[in-house]
Amino acid sequence: MGSEPGPVQIVTVCKEDHSFELDTKALARVLLAPKVRDKHVVVLSVAGAFRKGKSFLLDFMLRYMYRKNEENWLGRDDEPLTGFSWRGGSEPETTGIQLWSEVFLVRKSDGTEMAVLLMDTQGAFDDQSTVKDCATIFALSTMTSSMQIYNLSQNIQEDDLQQLQLFTEYGRLAMDEIFQKPFQSLMFLIRDWSFPYEYTYGFKGGNDFLDKRLQVKEAQHEELQTVREHIHSCFTKISCFLLPHPGLKVATSPAFRGQLSDVAPEFKDELQKLIPKLLHPDHLAAKEINGNKVTCRGLLEFFKAYIKIYQGEDLPQPKTMLMATAEANNLAAVATAKDQYYKNMEKVCGGDLPYVAPESLEEKHHFYIREALHTFSSTKKMGGQEFCDRYRAQLEKELEDMWQSFSKHNESKNLFSAFRTPAVLFVLVCLLYVLSGVLLFVGLSTFALVCDCTLGVVMMAMLTWAFIRYSGRYRNVGGAIDQAAGVVLEQATTVLNKSRGTSPVDKKKSN
Repeated sequence: MGSEPGPVQIVTVCKEDHSFELDTKALARVLLAPKVRDKHVVVLSVAGAFRKGKSFLLDFMLRYMYRKNEENWLGRDDEPLTGFSWRGGSEPETTGIQLWSEVFLVRKSDGTEMAVLLMDTQGAFDDQSTVKDCATIFALSTMTSSMQIYNLSQNIQEDDLQQLQLFTEYGRLAMDEIFQKPFQSLMFLIRDWSFPYEYTYGFKGGNDFLDKRLQVKEAQHEELQTVREHIHSCFTKISCFLLPHPGLKVATSPAFRGQLSDVAPEFKDELQKLIPKLLHPDHLAAKEINGNKVTCRGLLEFFKAYIKIYQGEDLPQPKTMLMATAEANNLAAVATAKDQYYKNMEKVCGGDLPYVAPESLEEKHHFYIREALHTFSSTKKMGGQEFCDRYRAQLEKELEDMWQSFSKHNESKNLFSAFRTPAVLFVLVCLLYVLSGVLLFVGLSTFALVCDCTLGVVMMAMLTWAFIRYSGRYRNVGGAIDQAAGVVLEQATTVLNKSRGTSPVDKKKSN
């Protein structure tokens, strides 16, 4: 690893083709060092927009880790700050993820020893990164860290929360179905806090401020509620720390090299509270995945597995807003499930295939609808359970409509069903003709005339029905004739059943 510890680039974003590369050898040199590889690992990551002092903060953490046994760990007033590369200005210094090459061993009060890893996540939010670059880098660092410090400037804006939701959702999606909270600790670190008279600097004011910002209220727009519920459901522990401005010399002087003499006293005071609290051995939580503590050796394997997911084509591309992605993603899953159901049912009763018995068709329908719903459920989707449930309900309705359509199409192939109307009308014509002859024979000529008139109407209905079927015009009239024939058939069946001494109701009861 070399004698001098320093930052190691382990994940790089290629700006040209927006691909991600894991430097496995560099990561293995850090994580497989003999003294740390079998120790449970604590991964502390700092992420956020570039030029907001992430590396500056990490370097004070490094100073503490190297000097924690000294009373004045902050160092001399004229001492330059070294460690992760940082500088003033508007250009980003690193893109991707860096680790400090030295893993620190710390002993907790119960005697257990843990390996502490410091991670700098950079490249999110700069002008050359796509949303997918940002989402992937941030998601990777959240998935592999036991504490993610979300470094923000001045306040927690609504778009900061929405970006956080997008990034964590992208991480959750990559980790498949996780039935417990997928990530561990999230700490909002608000830099340059300007309202100490409302919420005091430090954890106390920070947590009060955060409670207010993350409160879910009924009056809020649904999207704002969803963001807050998502953040609560993703992290086991959430906290916030308010830091004052470090002073004008830090922000504006090109000659600033991290010397404490140029840093505002109140900033130094808050740093002395924040960093020992964060890095106290008993406050450090080992990295856990699915409830199991991870060793340095195990972390290397997780890094390799996670980068593979993001290099593949499996995951949806995140757009500028999570909801747009989630909507498109769910609609695509609905379309796939519908297409599957349609193709399966087409094989059973589509096109020119013969008529299928209704019971058999319904059985196939139940089987294929279950398959389609399973396809929808097993597709990776964004937006959370409640959001996806809406699309599942939409899918169920559309599948039901498709089933009705298939059922009607199948029924139209039933020969009896197709010729029911002409058969009923033909039988009526025959009956009326015979009845008319009988009535005329017994001298009831008036009634015979009524039968002849009715016969004429029925014959006209037959010819009209044949013309409508042939031409396809006046379909409403054809429908009325079909309905009338259906009523006649139903009445005739009822009369026949009664003459035999059974009614449809009795039949049902006996069944």
